[in-house]
Amino acid sequence: MSGKVREFYPGGNTSYGFYSFYDFIIDKDATRIFIIKGGPGVGKSSFMKSIAKTMLEKGFDVEYHNCSSDNNSIDGIVIPALKVALIDGTAPHIVDPKFPGAVDEIVNLGEFWNEKGLIANKEEILRATQKASRFFKIAYFHLKEAKVIHDEWESYITEAMDFAPINKITRYVANEVFGDVEPDFSRVAKARHLFGSAITPQGPVNNLDSILIDVENVYILNGEPGTGKSTFMEKMLSRAQEMGIDTEVYHCPLDPQKLDFLVIPRLKVAFINGSEPLDADLSTFQRTEIDFDQYLELEILDEYKKEIASCKERFWAAFKRAVHYIGEAKRVHDEVEGYYIPNMDFPAINAKRDEVLEKILSYAEKV
Repeated sequence: MSGKVREFYPGGNTSYGFYSFYDFIIDKDATRIFIIKGGPGVGKSSFMKSIAKTMLEKGFDVEYHNCSSDNNSIDGIVIPALKVALIDGTAPHIVDPKFPGAVDEIVNLGEFWNEKGLIANKEEILRATQKASRFFKIAYFHLKEAKVIHDEWESYITEAMDFAPINKITRYVANEVFGDVEPDFSRVAKARHLFGSAITPQGPVNNLDSILIDVENVYILNGEPGTGKSTFMEKMLSRAQEMGIDTEVYHCPLDPQKLDFLVIPRLKVAFINGSEPLDADLSTFQRTEIDFDQYLELEILDEYKKEIASCKERFWAAFKRAVHYIGEAKRVHDEVEGYYIPNMDFPAINAKRDEVLEKILSYAEKV
């Protein structure tokens, strides 16, 4: 029987630049963390995917931590039952051992490249790497611009919002979700922070289907920006933490200070921002939809009709420009990979992969 797959993003292209939740890929009590080093195109993603495939076939659940800048690459995998992770430790998400040897182990794929071949293409590699970095900077300027516009958009909505009924609904839902739950005051609750969606070269992408894989009840929060959906989730998060209940907190890829999804595994409950494009079939869940827009004062909204329309137009224009430049960065990054791939000893890398896999399987024998 094959294991289950869940997919997340440990880092993202945001209005703050590249934003990392790498510290939450695996818990501090990990058995082993393999930190994979090496340049672009050396096979880090394929190395991890191959091990993930084998572990899934052996019935282990696997987490894929996807790359926000390349829809076909991963930045890490986790095998929860073994408390084992493999993580891409190269820029922009540099990871170094915290407990060398005891927990962390460096896998250096740079040992398997033809240095002379790379030196022969030094100028091209430097040029393309710098160009990719520049395209990312341009993309982040446009995402920052998009956030400023989004903040303006939110300001009009917030002014027109009557939050008193939302406070009442928040209290009602909190009692519905937590009312019959026994709190656990013997421990401090853990909150795991990740991205459930990302701004990628192909635009916004999310993995909600896999995030909700063990969830039964879903609360779908519908409403314009600024109606209080993220704040609602923050209050549910706070309630869970007070009761000693662990949570999975999924942040907004444009503004990581806000929440997009919240999952409470123990209760099999999730809260999701239903205003985002969602790649998930929610028909199989017990669903409760909450319409935040019904508490908007339409007269006030009407006063800002032109401004709101302008915000929407400007926001999506800036957002699309950002996606374009993330795509350009990916295109140039692929050029860099093109210099590395023919200079790699992939049979030797495969042998190293088998060595790491054998070590992971030895942990499985102890479970």
